[in-house]
Amino acid sequence: MITDGLLMLGVLLALAGTLIVLERSTGWRIFKYVPGMVLMYLVCATLNSLGVFGQEDATRAPVKAVKDVALPAMIFLFLFGCDLRKIIKLGPKLLLTFFVTALSLAVGVVAVYAVFQGALHEESWKAFGAMLASWTGGSANMVAVQDIVQAPENIFGYALITDTIVYSVWLMVMFASVAVSPRFNTWTKADTSYLDEHAGALEDEKAPITVQSLAIILFGSVFVSTAALWIGDKLPEIGDVINASAWTIIIVSALGLIAAHTPLAKVAGSSEAATLMLFIVIGQIASGSDFSALTQAPIYLIAGFLVLAVHAAIMLVYAKLTKTELFSIAVASTANIGGIASAPVVAAAYNRQLVPVGVLMALIGSLAGTWIGLAAAQVMAGL
Repeated sequence: MITDGLLMLGVLLALAGTLIVLERSTGWRIFKYVPGMVLMYLVCATLNSLGVFGQEDATRAPVKAVKDVALPAMIFLFLFGCDLRKIIKLGPKLLLTFFVTALSLAVGVVAVYAVFQGALHEESWKAFGAMLASWTGGSANMVAVQDIVQAPENIFGYALITDTIVYSVWLMVMFASVAVSPRFNTWTKADTSYLDEHAGALEDEKAPITVQSLAIILFGSVFVSTAALWIGDKLPEIGDVINASAWTIIIVSALGLIAAHTPLAKVAGSSEAATLMLFIVIGQIASGSDFSALTQAPIYLIAGFLVLAVHAAIMLVYAKLTKTELFSIAVASTANIGGIASAPVVAAAYNRQLVPVGVLMALIGSLAGTWIGLAAAQVMAGL
């Protein structure tokens, strides 16, 4: 058993480094179905379930301290690419499609929770809020909501497993949708000409990563994070959701948006550094999980697929009423449920010239996902 807190932190960092290298260098098929981040969770949770990590506060303190700083810094860096000027250029119809997609997922999560809550853990609303944050933003939004509402690690584990399995199935459906796109567009009587103005508007390339850029990214984000933590702790709590953690996330989100409109946005290494921090955060959460309590996981999986059924039904009605083509529906859905890693890929499957649409939609989710998840969590807490 590991009882030294610094050694535990070292083990988690070594696991994260190993998985990141393997995922990006080996081409192993397992990573196509189970992302490295999910494997990080599974491995750390398995080690904890086997009693490898000590449970004493002294053992956990160093890892928690690093996670408390890494989470706000990660969110700050992920928002560097969220240039609101580029997002506005998407046009009203694409933006409307994205937000209707997010709303349909929120409706689905709240409705399914209302039906299943009697069979779920009393704090399951926290897991559903975190899952919705992932499905309207990404993994960073998911762990942000988990941190704010203090969802128990085991319950959060259900949400992460559900998120991974349901997302994988949905991504296959989105790729398959390319084949039926012409018939779908005929059914909705969609006009695709307005997409032409967004074709080929490729994102600006960043300079190579250097020691200078890493110093700005890493040291600067840690300073912003620690300053936001200090300020957030001084601000008053409002209701059940707006606490010190929420204030910290609000502060770093605002600063991240500001940075996105400055030369800082062009500094190389922000997304790469944020990804490393995400592995640390997932590792800390997973190291408190115990797989012996996974008996409720099937209920969460069923609930997850029912949420997607509600989402799909609402989007079909929306597409028919607004004469929207399948490209916008599929990319908006993938941008919400899959995030920045998959939305551009689905967009490319339809038209490589429209990849920027997928990127920008995913960035909207990075900005909005946390707050949509928190809002839904507040509603579910009231049920």
